Amino acid sequence: MTFLSDALGPKVFELPIRVYIEDTDAGGIVFHAKYLHYMERARTEWVRSHGVELRAGLEDNVSYVVQRMNLHYAAPAKLDDQLLVTAEPIASSRVWMTFRQQVLRANDRQLMCDAEVRVACVALDTGKPRRLPENMKEILEKVI
Repeated sequence: MTFLSDALGPKVFELPIRVYIEDTDAGGIVFHAKYLHYMERARTEWVRSHGVELRAGLEDNVSYVVQRMNLHYAAPAKLDDQLLVTAEPIASSRVWMTFRQQVLRANDRQLMCDAEVRVACVALDTGKPRRLPENMKEILEKVI
């Protein structure tokens, strides 16, 4: 996991992932839904990299759910490819945060898939929207 410093904007988080057989169809091409798993992992690791413990959030009745997602599949990733999955927060409100995400082939940084993902904060017990925790709000204010 690394952060890339972007001179024109916020830091972009990158998570390396290798494509395993379980990620592919019979032709060795990554199944379209697996990209969602990769992006979820990158967002989760972005949160962890800022010192936020997800388990503690669950104990405080905080959960995060994908509210909206816009994806573009640009090229197929294949079995054994090494990928970089990015997570970059680009907007937030009192109850949600939006990430720009990309899946790139590591060796040449060719775009495989890109997405904009809005994640809402909800109360775990009711599923209703709630304000982002103060620590998450402070992190987002620093990076957006």
